[in-house]
Amino acid sequence: MAVVRHLRNGPRVRDFGKIGVLMGGPSTERKISLRSGTAVVEALLQRGVRALPVDIATDSLQENMRFLKGQRLDCAFIALHGHFGEDGQIQGILEQMDIPYTGSEVLASRLAMDKIASRQIFESAGLLVPRYRVINKSSYRNGWMDRFDFDFPLVVKPAAHGSSIGLSLPAGRSALQGSLKNAFCFDERVLVEEYVKGREMTVGILAHNALPVIEIIPKKIFFDYQAKYQPGFTEYIVPARIPSRIAHALQQAAFHAHTLLGCQGCSRVDMILDQDNRPVILEVNTIPGMTSTSLLPKAARAQGVDFPSLCVRLLELAYEKKKSFSAF
Repeated sequence: MAVVRHLRNGPRVRDFGKIGVLMGGPSTERKISLRSGTAVVEALLQRGVRALPVDIATDSLQENMRFLKGQRLDCAFIALHGHFGEDGQIQGILEQMDIPYTGSEVLASRLAMDKIASRQIFESAGLLVPRYRVINKSSYRNGWMDRFDFDFPLVVKPAAHGSSIGLSLPAGRSALQGSLKNAFCFDERVLVEEYVKGREMTVGILAHNALPVIEIIPKKIFFDYQAKYQPGFTEYIVPARIPSRIAHALQQAAFHAHTLLGCQGCSRVDMILDQDNRPVILEVNTIPGMTSTSLLPKAARAQGVDFPSLCVRLLELAYEKKKSFSAF
């Protein structure tokens, strides 16, 4: 049970115990995860939380269970992006070890990471998504385009990857083949979808509240890896300069997507506001970037929650989730 203690020359804070910030991981997003995790450790230490970095180096279940057992953690703050962090695997290990953790549980994590499964859920609930086709590497044939009715440019992306890794916008048939080949390097399944013209928006969810809408304006044709992580390639407008009714519609759609997947704690929902001012859901990120300049912290700050307070709030939600689960 977390208790309240007094820091010397500082405010009263909750004692969460020993917090391991899980970072790194074996995925292609390891570099970004290390940045997120380091920022979280620093923020928690500022608030007097006993936090330490825990570098996850493998996706072996047995090795990670032995490693985490040796850390003797009271709670885990998950800052692992991509494979093994966002797909429910680390969450399953922590549940077996009875360690509370931040963010969504196993099933919600798995569903959100799988863009095909989550998109099918959104469609069945009446949320708008881009038209798409699923291409499997094992059954892919060059002639599939003969039955394809989407106009170029298209969006090609791996079915279960983040940070826009493996994503491209082929402008014609000749470029499409290269895009598919690149995407298949990261996943056995690839989404090929229509390019939805409009404005790129994202909405963070914290606990049961939708945060202010952020508009993303990349200087390139789309919000790729470089635009996300290199300064100067993207402008962020927080809150987005849109009418309140449209902002509300985006927030409603984001919260609906979050709850449909069973997400908890926080998420970030990426959308396109199309030319008819309708929110089109792209994906839900259950472990969004967590540096002080990442999108979820930007939205929280616009709501009056600074980065250290956001990190502390996520720990509180982790303990609340654990207490709620234990009640069953």
